[in-house]
Amino acid sequence: MADNPADAADAEPTLEEQIAAYQREFQDLDPQVEQIVSALGRLNRRMNVAYGRQTASLGITNAEWEVLKALVLSGAPYRMGPGDLAKRLGLTPAAMTHRIDRMVAEGLVTRDRDESNRVRVIVELTTEGRAKWLEAMRAASGFEEDLLQDLSPEERGVLGEVLTRLLRRVEDAQPDAGGRLTDLT
Repeated sequence: MADNPADAADAEPTLEEQIAAYQREFQDLDPQVEQIVSALGRLNRRMNVAYGRQTASLGITNAEWEVLKALVLSGAPYRMGPGDLAKRLGLTPAAMTHRIDRMVAEGLVTRDRDESNRVRVIVELTTEGRAKWLEAMRAASGFEEDLLQDLSPEERGVLGEVLTRLLRRVEDAQPDAGGRLTDLT
């Protein structure tokens, strides 16, 4: 812990300290379950910070990275409607419009009318946007390899299978959990 009491108050407790505090306040807690869930939550937060630093070093935000990724995942020619992008990313249409505006200004995407339906707008990945996506993927791959360096190929396989099973359980129980939590607003 920190030498300065003010720093100690700001410091996140260790997993062990957190679990002990939870057990003190809630005796029915399964410490094994809490260790897994808390470790996953902390890992997710710290990975998001690391990815944010990487994307910032490339001159894009995590939010822009998510749009680039969605367009790449849609497959060539890397085009989607703004409404489809908003749904995929769990955003409101207004938030998506704001994000697309910034990305058009930065040259990462284009926004044009669909020639087959002049009412519909199409967002398309630019060459520069694809190059940024590739740069971010290279940086992320290096970070992820470092993260998993202590795991054998067999351990990586088992971990991947276990996490995928957990993800499927959450997706089955909460099929709308990938997007906005509209029931909480």
